[in-house]
Amino acid sequence: MSTESMIDHATTDVHAHVLLPSLQGAVQNRAPEAFAEAQALDARRNGPESLAASGVMIRERFARLTDLGARLAAMDAQGVDRQWVSASPSHFYPWAEEGLAVWIALETNRLVAEHVAGNPERLTGLGVVPLQHPSRLVECLDDAVLGRGLAGVEISSFAGDVELSDERLEPFWARAVELGAIVFLHPFGCSLDERLDRYYLSNTVGQPTENAVALSHLIFSGVFDRHPALKLLAAHGGGYLPTAIGRSDHAWRVRPEARGCAHEPSSYLRSIWFDTVVHDARALRYLVEVAGASQVLMGSDFPFDMGPEDPVSFVKGAGLGGGEVARILAGNAEALLAVRVAR
Repeated sequence: MSTESMIDHATTDVHAHVLLPSLQGAVQNRAPEAFAEAQALDARRNGPESLAASGVMIRERFARLTDLGARLAAMDAQGVDRQWVSASPSHFYPWAEEGLAVWIALETNRLVAEHVAGNPERLTGLGVVPLQHPSRLVECLDDAVLGRGLAGVEISSFAGDVELSDERLEPFWARAVELGAIVFLHPFGCSLDERLDRYYLSNTVGQPTENAVALSHLIFSGVFDRHPALKLLAAHGGGYLPTAIGRSDHAWRVRPEARGCAHEPSSYLRSIWFDTVVHDARALRYLVEVAGASQVLMGSDFPFDMGPEDPVSFVKGAGLGGGEVARILAGNAEALLAVRVAR
């Protein structure tokens, strides 16, 4: 792999995860009862069949989730030069009380930074913040970006009573803009709970639903009006929202309570970045059409089974133009990071 390929034209996967077993063990030891209750809720949400299947899947892919050498070998096999590495969303722990939640965030940032430091030319790290405790977000964001040298942080679609439209998050959005930090929106769990406890609906329906709800909170509450330079990257292609955005536009036109944003909701899709984990070439083409080729970045949900095994070929085979493919595979990710570095 040439230096030019590595630095100037690096094929980049912006949606790749790391599993932190030592963190999970420490959290379980610090709060055994709350941890057990959260595990029980997760079991109810997913159902026994999905839990069993996921257990097998994680065991099969454990090395790629934890071992640097296995990760790099898999990247080579996929033709991926660089990954943006974020913690598995199972490490959000949205139930944690304030002191524990802050410790979890700081420890996650440390462990992610330690993992990507093994090969900083090929790995870029994203930390976390304790979303359920808004007053502590800025210090944890600072820890990730300034203290650990990470490119930004990963957040869930909601945490406890905190939606992304919550006014208590305003200092966080402002600080993310000030730092040029990337905010990666990746749901964990779904508020529909046991309604999705079979057929793996907790993932196939729950994840795109959560993306759509969270993005709608951001758009309709005017977050992008107040923070137009916010670098928000949505996993799973933004879920259902891009394909159903016309309904949001109609509501904005006819319903007074839906006028919290200054412009039609569809216009904000060109202020958000999206990954390519949409599983369908037509969906990817439509995403590029409504959001713009500059707003779409290749992702794979590495190494989980709900992502494409060959993300590069998926993008190349989606029927897009050559310039669009080049931007999605490399250029857009490099531009987003360059903005962060410049700031």
